[in-house]
Amino acid sequence: MRNLPHESTYSHVANTRRFIMKVVILCGGMGTRLREETEFRPKPMVKIGTKPILWHIMKHYAHYGFNQFILCLGYKGEVIKEYFYHYMLHSNDVTVKLGRDRKITIHENSHAENWEITMVDTGEHALKGARIQKIENYIDGDFMVTYGDGMSNVDIDNLVRFHKKHGKVATITGVSPRSSFGQIKAEEGKVLDFIEKPKIEEGMINGGFFIFQKKFFNYLNANDNCDFEIGPLEHLTKDGELMVYHHKGDWVCMDTYRDSVFLNSLWEKNQAFWKS
Repeated sequence: MRNLPHESTYSHVANTRRFIMKVVILCGGMGTRLREETEFRPKPMVKIGTKPILWHIMKHYAHYGFNQFILCLGYKGEVIKEYFYHYMLHSNDVTVKLGRDRKITIHENSHAENWEITMVDTGEHALKGARIQKIENYIDGDFMVTYGDGMSNVDIDNLVRFHKKHGKVATITGVSPRSSFGQIKAEEGKVLDFIEKPKIEEGMINGGFFIFQKKFFNYLNANDNCDFEIGPLEHLTKDGELMVYHHKGDWVCMDTYRDSVFLNSLWEKNQAFWKS
């Protein structure tokens, strides 16, 4: 694969704040490989620290000024709806006045999230392409898409600049994943270093964090069998309309219980690479 430009290459392009985009997050999968956590809740609601991974993903986008979210719900979507419906109540101090003149006063703290969240039921069994197609009415221009289980420190500003500069329909973020195993560095049988889940330096995989022009909907249909990676992204590639943004920083997908433990260990050690 040819060498790809590093993130900082695009710092000279105009500030991204003028491009107002909504962020679509795919939250509908069943998370069968994380069954220890997902039997009673959808995977995006599995916690890192005290907050769901979904909250951490949204917090990352909001750090760059993108705070309008569309959540594609499916499996146990009501859990996500209830979480955000009661979010202010659970996240702030509350005064409750009982009796005939009962009243609830929420004392908002200075760190309250200024987010607009649209939650759309896209079907329990729909594939990802169909889920995106079903939220078309909420999109009015270029938009972002990512998975509800992937953590990264990708620079969203530079990602947007890259997308705007090349002018193609779609941008995908390419990442170097971490190994599933610990890496041992040794010399003459003596262990010099042990690194848990080191980053693989060769090659790239799909890390999510997409940006699309609205014409991407022409590649989709609302049939529940419409996939995302197989089909639409392949057709974009054949048409020469898919570009890759090479993120050389950190990225981890919460795919298994082991991944969940790893991400929580980073959080507990104050080593969360995605923390703004």
